[in-house]
Amino acid sequence: MNLQIAFGEDIIVPELAGWKKQRFPMEEPHNWISVVPDWVCEILSPNTAQVDRTEKMPIYSQHLVSYAWLIDPILKTLEIYKFEPGIWIGLGAYAESAKVRAEPFPEIELDLGLLWFD
Repeated sequence: MNLQIAFGEDIIVPELAGWKKQRFPMEEPHNWISVVPDWVCEILSPNTAQVDRTEKMPIYSQHLVSYAWLIDPILKTLEIYKFEPGIWIGLGAYAESAKVRAEPFPEIELDLGLLWFD
């Protein structure tokens, strides 16, 4: 099942999304979520990278998503962005088997090496 989220008139399906517990709607009268997430993650592919970067990221910023991650399984990279008024700020880019404490989840250490198929 795809996670459909309403961003105004747009219904978008990110690979992953997260909400602060107090903001997540417990029930919706429709099959999509009406509350903009606090964090989204897109997994880039040759077929989706352009849309993810040039269409989805501007919509996420327009609707004030706080954090966005872009994962590229071909390049084996993770890019982390935080939205500040009017602009995405790059917080870091990590590759291969880096160990990362990435916002908005600094409590958790991610081993990127576990993400990639060799």
